[in-house]
Amino acid sequence: MTEEANFDSSKPLGSAADEVEEVSAGREYAKALGARLRSIRGQQHLSLHGVERKSNGRWKAVVIGSYERGDRAVSVQRLAELADFYGVPVSELLPSERSSTSSGGPMPNKIVINLERLQQVPRDEAGPLLRFTSAIQRERGDYGNRVLSIRSDDLRSLAIMYDTSVESLTAQLVKWQVLAATSLILDGAP
Repeated sequence: MTEEANFDSSKPLGSAADEVEEVSAGREYAKALGARLRSIRGQQHLSLHGVERKSNGRWKAVVIGSYERGDRAVSVQRLAELADFYGVPVSELLPSERSSTSSGGPMPNKIVINLERLQQVPRDEAGPLLRFTSAIQRERGDYGNRVLSIRSDDLRSLAIMYDTSVESLTAQLVKWQVLAATSLILDGAP
C-alpha cells in the first residue's frame, strides 16, 4: 500500500498535525500535573509507599507513581479525593497556567516558605507574613509541616501588605532565608 492510499481526503489538511499537537499538549499537561502531585507528596515527606501506608491501601504506590509520571490519566473525582488526602485545595494540584507578573517579569513558579526559619525573623519585620502563613495553615488544616507552599498570587498579596514590589519582597525573603530550597524561579535560579 502506498502513502497516497492512506490519505483521507475527507479530513481537512493539517488535521493530523492538529491531532498530534493536541495529544502532545495533553501529555505535557499530564506531566505537569504529575510534577505538582509529586511536589505536594514531597512537601509532606511521603514516599510512594508512605502514601499507600498512610491511606491504608486506598492509594496504591504504583497508581500514584503513574499519575506523577503522567502515564495514567486521573479523573476529576480521583484528583479531588487525592487533594483531600493530601489536605490541599484541588487548585494546588493543578499546573499553573500563568508564568509571569502583569508587568511581564518572571514570578516564582513555586514558592515554599520555611516555617521554622520564619519563626526566627523579628516579629516587627515578619508580622504580616507570619499572620498570612498562619491563616493558610488554619484554612488547610495543615499544622505538621516545616514548610508551606504558596501561589504566585499569594506573593503579590504579600507584596501589597508590605507596600513593596514582588521583586523586593522576594529579595527580602531570600535575605531572611525563609525561602525553602525547593522554591523555584522560572528562569531556574533559586
